[in-house]
Amino acid sequence: GFIMWILLSRACMLFCLALLSTTPVSAQVDYTRDIKPLLAQKCTHCHGPLKQEAELRLDAGSLVKKGGESGLVINPQDPESSLLYELVASEDVDLQMPPLGEGEKLKPEQLKLLKDWIAAGAPHPASEDVLASPEEHWAYQIPVRPEVPQIDSSQQINNPIDAFFFAKLKQKNLKPVPQAERAVLLRRAYLDLIGLPPTPEEQQKFLADSSPDATNRMINRLLENPAYGERWGRHWMDVWRYSDWDGYKQQVRGSQRHIWRWREWIIESLNQDKGYDQMVVEMLAGDEVAPEHDDTLRATGYLVRSFHKSNRNIWLDATVEHTAKAFLGMTINCARCHDHKYDPIAQTDYYAMRAIFEPHNVRTERLPGESNLMKQGLVRAYDAKPEEPTYLYVSGDERNPDKENPSSPAPPKIIKIPYNPEPVTLPLKATFPTLTEFVRNEDVAKSEKALQTSQEKLKKLLQPKDQAAETEQIADLEIAKQKVLAAQSKLASLKARWSADLAKFETTANKEALKPLTAQASDLEHQDNIIQTRLTVLLKTRELEAANASAGKEAAKKKAAITKAKKALKEAKEKSDKANKPLDEAAKSKYTSVGKQYPTTSTGRRSAFARWITHRNNPLTARVAVNHIWLRHFGEPLVENVFDFGLRSSTPAHLEILDWLAVELIENNWSMKHVHRLIMTSRMYQLASTANHDLLKHNKGIDPDNLIFWRANARRLDAEVIRDSVFYVSGSLDQTRGGPDIDFREGETTSRRSIYFRHAYEKQMTMLVTFDAAGPNECYRRSESIIPQQALALTNSALAINQSRLLAKQLSKTAINNEEFIHAAYENILCRSCSSDELSICLEFLVSQERRLKDKEKLVKLTGKTKAITPASTNPLQRAKENLVHVLINHNDFVTVH
Repeated sequence: GFIMWILLSRACMLFCLALLSTTPVSAQVDYTRDIKPLLAQKCTHCHGPLKQEAELRLDAGSLVKKGGESGLVINPQDPESSLLYELVASEDVDLQMPPLGEGEKLKPEQLKLLKDWIAAGAPHPASEDVLASPEEHWAYQIPVRPEVPQIDSSQQINNPIDAFFFAKLKQKNLKPVPQAERAVLLRRAYLDLIGLPPTPEEQQKFLADSSPDATNRMINRLLENPAYGERWGRHWMDVWRYSDWDGYKQQVRGSQRHIWRWREWIIESLNQDKGYDQMVVEMLAGDEVAPEHDDTLRATGYLVRSFHKSNRNIWLDATVEHTAKAFLGMTINCARCHDHKYDPIAQTDYYAMRAIFEPHNVRTERLPGESNLMKQGLVRAYDAKPEEPTYLYVSGDERNPDKENPSSPAPPKIIKIPYNPEPVTLPLKATFPTLTEFVRNEDVAKSEKALQTSQEKLKKLLQPKDQAAETEQIADLEIAKQKVLAAQSKLASLKARWSADLAKFETTANKEALKPLTAQASDLEHQDNIIQTRLTVLLKTRELEAANASAGKEAAKKKAAITKAKKALKEAKEKSDKANKPLDEAAKSKYTSVGKQYPTTSTGRRSAFARWITHRNNPLTARVAVNHIWLRHFGEPLVENVFDFGLRSSTPAHLEILDWLAVELIENNWSMKHVHRLIMTSRMYQLASTANHDLLKHNKGIDPDNLIFWRANARRLDAEVIRDSVFYVSGSLDQTRGGPDIDFREGETTSRRSIYFRHAYEKQMTMLVTFDAAGPNECYRRSESIIPQQALALTNSALAINQSRLLAKQLSKTAINNEEFIHAAYENILCRSCSSDELSICLEFLVSQERRLKDKEKLVKLTGKTKAITPASTNPLQRAKENLVHVLINHNDFVTVH
C-alpha cells in the first residue's frame, strides 16, 4: 500500500546515500587533507619535533621545502627524482623509508598523491603551525583568558562566545546565517539537555512568551530537570566507558555486578552540578578522599569498570590508556612498547603512570538488607597491595619485565606540575567493613531466626501423635534435637566472635582485656565445629540408611547411591574426628573473625594523581572537558580528535573560545551547568541550520565543512534519544529514576529510559546498536552511519508500531476532525506545525488509506514476526490515523535535531 511505499522508498534512499558517502569528494591533492596526515603517519617520528634525523623535518610544508643536511628533498620540475619521493618509493631495504620494521611502505595511491603534490610546487597554508619544540604545542600551554574582541555594535552579542565567533567570521569573510526559529531552538534545547522533545503544551507556552529572557529561563528550567542528569550522564558514560558486568551466565569476565551504582552517582552528581574536578577526584580516588562514605565510593566504579578476569595486564593497560584519553586527551598507550612516535612521552612515562594504579583492586561490600553479594552490594576500588612493584616490559612483552629498574609512580613529565603522593591512613569502616552495626544486627537476627525455626520444628515433633506416626518420626526427632543444638551453638559462637572483634578494634582496648574474650570466642567456635560436624555425621548416616532401604530402584542405581552415601559419611566422620581434637595452647587464642580485614593504609597515589589532573595549571583537563561538552551541543568538537590533543592535533580554529570556556569552567568551580548556559545562550548556538541559497553558496565556498560553525549542524539524534522519544510522544515513557540495570532484551516492551538498560559487551539492545549506540569498550565520540536497517528498525519494530497506535488513540480523543488530528500529530511528534502542502498530502492519505482498509478483500495479510501489544484498530479511519502517526515517527525530522 501507499504507506509501505513511503517507508521502503525512505529505506532505499538511505541505502543509496550510504553508498554515495564512500565516494571521494575530490581527486585533487590537498595538503591538509592528503599530505600532512600521510607525512605524520609515515615520517615525523624520525623527522619531526621529537627527532630530526639528517636535520630534516617533515611536519610542516615550509620545513619540507627547507630540506635537511643533504640539501633540498623535493624537486617540482622532476618529482620522481626528489630525494623524498625516491626514498619512500625505493625497493632497496637499505634505503627505503620508513625503514624496514618501522612502518608499512607507501601504497601506490599514496605515492601518487605525494608525487602530484611535489609537482604542484608543494603548496601548503601560509599560516601552518611550526613548533620550535614539543613544549610549545598549543595544548601544553596553560589556558589563559583571551582578550574579548570588540565587535561592531550592529551584531547582537549575548556573551563573549559571540564576540570571538563574529571576529572569526569577519576574519574569514563569512556571513552569519539567521537565528533559528523559536520552535526549532526549543526542540534543540530540550533534546540537548534532557533528551526528550517538548510537549505541545510546552511548545505553546514558550512560543507565547515574548519576554527577552524567555530562552534563558527555559534553559535554566531544563538544567534543573532531573532528566538532565540522565541525558548528560549517558554522554559522560560514553567517555568514561561505562559497562555493566559482562560474562557467561553468572560468571563475571569484565566490569562487575552492581556497577550500576556508579551510573547513579554520575546522574546524581550532574544534577547537583558537582564540580567536574571533584567528579574526577572521586572517580579516581573516592576510597582515599572519602573512605567512609558509600555515596562517594560508588564513584570508583570508574576503576572497577576496567576489571578483566583473565589478565591483570589487560586490566591495568585499559586503566592507564583510557584515564589518559578521557581526562587528558593523551594517547599514552602508544608508549607501552616504545617511546611515543609523535608525542613527548617516553616508555618510562607509561610505566610510571601504571605504577599509580598498580596497587589497586576491587571488592564488593555488603549493604543493609541483603547479605547475598550476588543480589546486592557496593562494588568499589581500594589499594590491595600497597607495596606491589611495577616493572617496565621490554618491548611491551609482559614475559620480559625489567626487574632491575622498578618504576616509581608519576604522571607524564610533559606537564610540569608537582606530584607528591602521601599515604592515607584509613578508618575502621574502610579496613574492616564488616564491623558495622547493621551487619552485626542482621547476622545475629538471622542466626536467632534459624534457632527459632529449629525449636519450632522440634516442638511440633514432640506433640502427641498416633503410634504409627510416632515410629516414623523417631529418626526425625533425633535430627531435630541435634539441629537445635547446632543453631544454639552457632549463635553463641557468632556473638562471642563479634564481641572479640569489637573489643579488638576499640581504641581503648588493651591486650589483657582482650584475652578472656578471645579465649571465649576460640572455645565456643571450637565447640560449634564439634556440634556442626556431629550434625553432619547424623545427616549422612540417615542418607546411607535411606539408600540401603530404598525400594523400586534398579540394582545399579541403588548400588551407586549407597556408594555415594558411604563416601559422604566417611568424609563427615573424618571432619568430626578432626574437630573433636582438643585445641593446643596456640589455637586457644585464635578464632575466625566475623569478616575480612583489608590494608590499614592506601598509597595516596591515585588521590595525588587526581589532584594533579585537576590542578589549575594543568593545560589539558579543562580544555578536554569543554571540548566534549561542545561536541554534544554542536555535533562537532572544537578539537577534532577528542582524545588526542598531542602534536598531531593542529591549533583549533576557535582556540580563543576553547580557552575562554576552559578558564570559565575552572574559575566557576568547574560547573558544567555554567558552561551549558554560556554555550546555549550564545547566538552562535542559536543559529539556524540552513539559510538562503546565496548565503549558503558564499559560505560553503570559503568553509565547506563548517569548521567555523557559521551555521548549526543538523545531526541525527543519539540512539537512546530516538528510542525514548518514541515512548515519550505517546505518553508511555516510564520516567522512574534509578535502580539496577534492566535486561537489554526487554527494551522493546519495558518503557524505562534507555540509560537504565544493561549496557555491556554482547549485552546491548539491538535497536540502540542499529542507531550507533556507544560501544562499551571505547566511545569518546559516537559514529553516525546511514544504513537501511535504521529505517527498517522504526518501520518494523513492535515498539514503534505499538506506540503509534497508542498515540493515534490519544490524539483522536480530542481532535474534532482529520485536520485537527494531523496538526496535533505534527506538534506531538515533530514539535512543529505542518505546512499547507503537508496538510494536503496527509488529508489525502487519510481518505485514500481509509478507503483501502475498508475493502478487506484486497488487503494482504502481513506475515512478519513483529507482534505489537496494542492491536490495530478495527475502524478503517482510526487505523489510517495509526498508519499516519507511524509514518511521522519514521520522518527524518523525528530522528534529526536541526
